[in-house]
Formats: sequence, C-alpha cells, structure tokens
Amino acid sequence: MSEAVPVLELRGITKEFPGILANDHVDFDLRRGEVHALLGENGAGKSTLMNVLYGLYRPDEGEIRIGGKPVVFHSSKDAIEHGIGMVHQHFMLIPVMTVAENIVLGDEPSENGVLLDYGAARGRVRELSRSFGFAIDPDALVQDITVGQQQRVEILKALYRRADILVLDEPTAVLTPQEAGELFEILRTLSREGLSIIFISHKLNEVLEIADRITVLRRGKLVDTLPAEGATEAGLARLMVGREVLLRVEKTAATPGEPLLKVVDLHVRDERGIEKVRGVSFEAHAGEIVGLAGVDGNGQTELIDALAGLKRPEAGRVELAGRDVTRDSVRAHFDDGFGHIPQDRQRHGLVLEFSIAENVALHEFRTAPDSRLGWLHPRTLIERARRLIREFDVRGGGPETHAGALSGGNQQKVILAREIDRDPRVLVAGQPTRGLDVGAIEFVHRRLVEERGEGRAILLVSLELDEILSLSDRILVLYEGEIVGEFPPTVSEEELGLAMTGGMHAEHAA
Repeated sequence: MSEAVPVLELRGITKEFPGILANDHVDFDLRRGEVHALLGENGAGKSTLMNVLYGLYRPDEGEIRIGGKPVVFHSSKDAIEHGIGMVHQHFMLIPVMTVAENIVLGDEPSENGVLLDYGAARGRVRELSRSFGFAIDPDALVQDITVGQQQRVEILKALYRRADILVLDEPTAVLTPQEAGELFEILRTLSREGLSIIFISHKLNEVLEIADRITVLRRGKLVDTLPAEGATEAGLARLMVGREVLLRVEKTAATPGEPLLKVVDLHVRDERGIEKVRGVSFEAHAGEIVGLAGVDGNGQTELIDALAGLKRPEAGRVELAGRDVTRDSVRAHFDDGFGHIPQDRQRHGLVLEFSIAENVALHEFRTAPDSRLGWLHPRTLIERARRLIREFDVRGGGPETHAGALSGGNQQKVILAREIDRDPRVLVAGQPTRGLDVGAIEFVHRRLVEERGEGRAILLVSLELDEILSLSDRILVLYEGEIVGEFPPTVSEEELGLAMTGGMHAEHAA
C-alpha cells in the first residue's frame, strides 16, 4: 500500500439533523489497495458519514478530497462518476431481472444508440466475473440465486461502473459463515488489484480478519484510527462503547425444571410446498437456553413460524406446558404463555409507523387496563412504555416516538421489552442480535440469561456460532430440516461446523 496521497480524504465532516449532531468534525482517509474498517455503535454516525461520501447528504461543514483534490457531490451520480461504489446492507436489485440486466441497469450498452445490446451486456458481465473470480451466471434471475451471489452482483454493479473505492455496509449481516469466507477472499483479490474498500461492520472478529486499519466513531465523533495488527476485540469494544464490554456472557450452570416446550415429529412445508422441517423432535425445559444452530435456509424459519402459530404444520405436535397448541392461532399461543422475538424485527416485530407505546401494547391492547369497551386508554399505554424504556435502556426517543425512527438496536430492545414484560413461559428468540452493536448485544445476552434464571424455557435460534456457544446450555444442530446432533456448550466450533454442513448425521449425547 502506498503511503502517498490518500485516494480519499474526509476532512472535518459535520452533519446535523434537528436535535442530533450525527457527525462532529470527523476525519477519515483511505489508502490505495487497503481495507479500512469503520466501527461504531448503532447511532454513532457511520451511515451518515457514508451517505455524505456517496452524495446522499450535503455536509454542513468539511470537505471531501479524491486523490488530493476537493470535490463536491450533489448526488450519488456525482459520487459514482468519481469512482465510488456502495453496496448497501439491503440489496438494491430487481428480482425478476437477470444478473446481467441488474448490473448494466442505468448504463446499458446499446445497439445503434437505441436498443439494449443484451449480448454485449452478458459479455461484459462474464468478463468482469472471470477477471475477479466471481462464479456467477449472467442469465440467472436474481430471485433464483443465493443471498451470497446477490451480494456479488451488487459488487459487480460497482465494478462495472469502474469504481476505485468500494463501500460495503454490514456486508456479512445476511451471509452464512461459508459465504462470509468467500466474500473475504473476493475482497482480498479486489484490494490486490488496487481497489480501496471501506468495510462497515459490527462483527469485531471479522474486522480484525479483513481490515488493514480501523476507524472508530462514538456519538458522532472520531475516537481513534489504528492499525488492525495488534488490535483486540476487547480493545475495539471499549473504544466503541466507552467502557469495558463483556464479549462472553458470565452465567452459572443451568438447573432445568419441567419441560415447557415439547416438539414431537414436526413436519412443515414452505409456501412453495417444499418440506423444510422433517420430523423434528426436542424439548426445552424451564430454566434453560436451548441453542438451535444451522446454516441459514435449513428449516429454521419454518420451524419458528410453526412454533409461533404463524404456519400450520403438516404433521406432528407442539406442546406448551403440557397443552397441545399445534392448531392454535397466534393469539392463542401468546395467551398461553408464548413469547416470540422474530428474526426480522422490521417486518414481523414492529409496526414502524406506530409509536413505542403502541408497539409495546400490541398483544394487550384489547383488554384492561389498556382498553375498556373498545376504547383505548392512551395514558396507560404511555406509562407502560415509559417504564419499559427505562428498564430496557431504549435510547433515541420517548413513548410517542415512532418505532421507525429508532436505530436497529433500540428497535430490538422495544421488542424484547414487549415480549418479556408479558411474563411468557416459553421464549423463542430468532436472531436476537442480528445487526446489533457490541453494547446492544451485551444487553440482549445478559437479559436472556436473566430470563433463564426466572424459570423461562428459551429457544435461541442464531446463525452466530459465538452467540450459540456463549448462551446455550444445550445445542441442537438443524441440517436440511432435521436435528442431526445434540451437543454441550463445550463443543468445538469445528465439530459444530461439521454437523451444520451435513458431515454428521448421528445424534450425539450431550
């Protein structure tokens, strides 16, 4: 890497919104061929800084320099023309179009200056794929390819537009560990080719694996920029949060009680009629956390939906505290003592247009004290929300703040508050810390362990092996819709990974 003029400099960037100083005189520079990680809690100002760089926001103060020369971006089109490409956490692809059509969209090769030259588009995409080692079919429909391949399409879109600087926002949030490993190989190839990469992530182990340098923001201000070599997860967490953070949960041994959740020979099909859960049986007892590990797409979503009453099983039985609830409605599940932290907090956990007070009342609003004779009691809703905001340290607003205005971590705390406050006997937590920063992750983990101590049965479904190993008292592995192993929390990541990828079908005693 050259120590000459940086390919990119952000000098004194300040951006203020009503009541919020999102970026406070932030400096950032990027060298040719390096991976520079940007770390910070939710709300630290990372996204605002990148939106300034990509021309989506105009800074109130400061300047952007490309190759040592000041530039002003009025739109993302200006940023793209200066060689900046951005891959957002939520992909900007059109599912019904092919890979090639998505990549060239907006910059299409044409025949006679009028018609799309699809042959030329396919050829360019195939050439790009080959030169950077991307194994991807230009003619495949985006809706038919994996999430990891969709991310490669987004990267190819930027490369097609001759990007020299690539911004990746939470690039592994939706990837399996295997896909994340493949992405890192791609990023190493791109950096060797001279591309400069800004890598935004909450996963400290990944940052230490892939980054050359790391910049940490806290509450809109630059805390430090340091080399990745010699940095530690604990040190980075301390810079992000401003205090010591427990990266692994301290907990006593479980003392399991009666079985509160019992699943017997469960079979569930997805919306296409494909059997995704195939004869699953297990129990979760009072006072224990049962971890369910597996590569994404192996039946976790369908299993959770069946347990929550969102999907009707084809066969088998679900018992909650000894009562058969297999055919019960979602409301009946909740009334019987079932709590559910959904995998997608924005689509299934919250009504983003509703206030915090309305969201925490979603299960109870039909009954006293929330309502009487069909009339809501707003004061009761607000008082409960105020209590839960304090208890669960929800930041960024009050009871009447819309849920959509909160950061991801604070949205998750609202869901956690609502589900736990109802005193459920069984709590199913689906990806409870997906996309959260280390401070929010620490809070969620600590709270789940506390709820275990209160005698709840907790089923933890997570793609994060560290989370499964840190929290679980027993670990089940789901592969192609079947439980293929049961392990103690002392199991090695290698043994667990082998079971997750189908290398082990015999059951293992804990």
